[in-house]
Amino acid sequence: MPAPLNAENVRRAPKVLLHDHLDGGLRPQTVIELADAVGYRQLPATEAAALGRWFREAADSGSLVQYLETFAHTVGVMQTPEAVQRVARECALDLAADGVVHAEVRMAPELLAPGMPLEAAVEAMLDGYAQGSREAAEAGTPISVGTLLCAMRQADRWEEVAELVVRYRDAGVVGFDLAGPEDGFPPDRIPAALALLDRAGAHRTVHAGEAAGIDSIRAALDGARAERLGHGIRIADEVAGDGTLGPVAQRVHDEQVTLEVAPSSNVQTGAYPSLAAHPVDRLHRLGFAVTLNTDNRLMSGVSVTSEFTDVATTFGWSWDDLRTVTERALTGAFLSDTERRRLLDEVVRPGYAALQA
Repeated sequence: MPAPLNAENVRRAPKVLLHDHLDGGLRPQTVIELADAVGYRQLPATEAAALGRWFREAADSGSLVQYLETFAHTVGVMQTPEAVQRVARECALDLAADGVVHAEVRMAPELLAPGMPLEAAVEAMLDGYAQGSREAAEAGTPISVGTLLCAMRQADRWEEVAELVVRYRDAGVVGFDLAGPEDGFPPDRIPAALALLDRAGAHRTVHAGEAAGIDSIRAALDGARAERLGHGIRIADEVAGDGTLGPVAQRVHDEQVTLEVAPSSNVQTGAYPSLAAHPVDRLHRLGFAVTLNTDNRLMSGVSVTSEFTDVATTFGWSWDDLRTVTERALTGAFLSDTERRRLLDEVVRPGYAALQA
């Protein structure tokens, strides 16, 4: 008999995470300790449980603008290499303990630049992930963590970030991302950065189809040559009730463009009124390359396990559905073919087979 599909068993399942922000996943206690160390006095609470609750409530406003304001506190305490290294190490450990076997975690180094050079921020992240991964392996929960470097759409440091993606790609940086406001800041605004990535054959994902609609997705694909869509959920705007697809949706479906879907986050920012109203199930059933992600674990009060469990419970998903979503994430991951095949054959498929036996 298959194991019951509940949180305890989902935690045991091998999971792959493609969309998680480093500055959105801090432990509340770590925020407090780092604030104390650097003299940051703006925290709204100084006890871990209360602070965690404040982040969830402040983010749960139905407004993407207010949601993003919560990051002032996490970024505010991450302005030293030591702080970034600690947060990255704990991120790797927390994800590994949650059953994640491969994660690609993103961060905009320019947000840390007031406190350190961009290179120092990147190296601190890489050091932290490496240390956390070593400790996780020693604890019997191995994980690989790739680093995605974000450039902020509204700023003009895209080329610097693209150069860092290329410079550090043999050290653990796996790709480039564009984050920040979609409206008014097209993803091909700085062509030189995209040309640099093209010349190096560097991977890229782009936030699109979260707060903005189909035009944003089209621009990410055509203008920035995105391989994956961060969120991408507004592709559902082109899916009719009878399953008929509009031209962009048909393309995303046929080309199996990976959708980095984060349902709880989308509900928090007001994209959909509830998880039950979210199109993740419909897109999954139609065969889009849907993956499940956390976006910001602190702000949303979620884990990968809770996101998988809540979606499965809400829509009646089976272990087969969760395995399919995990295999899709592995297909979309910025990994070597050798490592992708190893994880699939030695980790993901045996892990789900054991739960379905």
